[in-house]
Amino acid sequence: MAERSRESAARARPYDAPRRREQVERTRERIVAAGSELVHEFASWDWNALTFRAVAERAEVGERTVYRHFPTERHLHDAVMQRLEDEAGVSYEGLTLPELTAVTQRVFRSRMSFSAGASISVPEDPTFVEADERRRRALLDAVSAAAPTWSQQQQRTLAALLDVLWNLPTYERLVGAWQLPGEDAEQAITWLIDKLTRSVDDGEPPPAP
Repeated sequence: MAERSRESAARARPYDAPRRREQVERTRERIVAAGSELVHEFASWDWNALTFRAVAERAEVGERTVYRHFPTERHLHDAVMQRLEDEAGVSYEGLTLPELTAVTQRVFRSRMSFSAGASISVPEDPTFVEADERRRRALLDAVSAAAPTWSQQQQRTLAALLDVLWNLPTYERLVGAWQLPGEDAEQAITWLIDKLTRSVDDGEPPPAP
């Protein structure tokens, strides 16, 4: 009797295995989708709230089920990040410079679907706020004087691009994430600023609606 039961189980296993794998895959998909939904709703880019418990509740599965699919929260976060890139149609594998513009557009358009606010905190101290406004006004006045025939939107766009470049976070990114020596970072930024400012002499305004 026991032998017949084992034979029956062995015969059934090939038929059950595909269904089991399909069920496991559906559960994993449900978990990753839940993680993606949560990230889109976060008020900031801090993923500390993307926990096993939060994802389990959103996916309506047990917390242990999430553990079975992802041994650590890092594995879960990696899977959600891959999902976000897939949703945006973004792939960094084999990226070429001619593709960079299209990839950048997809990244920025995807950003619009998130509730998260600005990545960089803006100082609230009145002194810093006033100084920032003064710098931006000076930039816009300089661009307007140099390119009086450009539309206000074109002038504002170029001033905004220059503001991004001469802001400290840009320098800190080059020195920190890219490990460029400070002098090299400075030269790189001023090189790009020079390229942008020459667009005025070349009569090549930035795109504007």
